[in-house]
Amino acid sequence: MELEKRYDEAVDLLRAMIRIPSFSREESGTADLLAGFLSDRGVAVHRKGNNVWAFNRHYDPARPTILLNSHHDTVRPNGAYTRDPFDPAIEGDRLYGLGSNDAGASGVSLLAAFLHFYDRSDLRYNLCAAITAEEENSGSGGLESVIPELGPLAFAVVGEPTLMQMAIAERGLMVVDCTARGRAGHAAREEGDNAIYRAMEDIEWFRTYRFPKESDLFGAVKMSVTIVSAGTQHNVVPAECRFTVDIRVTDRYTNEEVLDTIRRHVRSEVVPRSTRLKPSSIDPQHPIVRAGLALGRTTYGSPTTSDQALLDIPSLKMGVGDSARSHSADEFVGLGEIREGIELYIRMLDAVIAPSRGERNL
Repeated sequence: MELEKRYDEAVDLLRAMIRIPSFSREESGTADLLAGFLSDRGVAVHRKGNNVWAFNRHYDPARPTILLNSHHDTVRPNGAYTRDPFDPAIEGDRLYGLGSNDAGASGVSLLAAFLHFYDRSDLRYNLCAAITAEEENSGSGGLESVIPELGPLAFAVVGEPTLMQMAIAERGLMVVDCTARGRAGHAAREEGDNAIYRAMEDIEWFRTYRFPKESDLFGAVKMSVTIVSAGTQHNVVPAECRFTVDIRVTDRYTNEEVLDTIRRHVRSEVVPRSTRLKPSSIDPQHPIVRAGLALGRTTYGSPTTSDQALLDIPSLKMGVGDSARSHSADEFVGLGEIREGIELYIRMLDAVIAPSRGERNL
């Protein structure tokens, strides 16, 4: 009976969220909705900007805390939509609408699991449910801005569409801008020091270098030169050549370690746009992973980046829906997927945070 109640609440909340545009940095409407949803159920709500979070009723600072996190912002609908992206229509098992799959369904399912345990006083862990903003644009006003408010965290479950399979690692992302410097001169004479040729030497290093440690899940760190720019006219040897490198970092290195290696091997000036989006992982033997395996879930490494990259704690990415539907036209999620997601979240968390059967009988 309770599962049905939580399922009905989750679907109703998700439909209400779809009706409210919530583009990154413009999520105040859905933040109001989420805060009201929790307040109406007697939950003390915390808010910073468009981020909403809450702790279980019997929060005990002596216990470790599990973070349950997803995001309520969306991308803008693409031009291929044939439906109203803000109409949460249900057809058969499908619930349509912008943000339904990425990541509204995960958010409402995590909230359903949080409410299931909210009043329990016998838990081994505290729970913190945080539905945050600015994930789609990696903004600094999202999860990153509220982590200091949450207190010590033991580990996190991050809700993103994974078909409720377990992403136990996620690649980090680092973009670096490089500048090779030479000396200008006339192209017809032996003058100048061509910055393009200097850049070519470094670009060849990016193309051929292999970091010695390889990930069991991802293989090698991947570096791709994606933009090159130099020169102003055909008869001038350029003094400067700029190029950009997209770097996908595995769980075997930190972004800072990769950056240090690059700077030791190339002559160009190397400036990272950011080192915030870190690789992340959780031990395959972690209790939450073992709980998922016991329920028939599988593990894999995720090539995509999420708010998991902002966490410095073990984290599992697992959520309702299919990543292949994210940012697609006529986005949808299955109602059966939401029901399954709520049940799996509850059963996995119960295996970790609830007292053992023997303790329950004491």
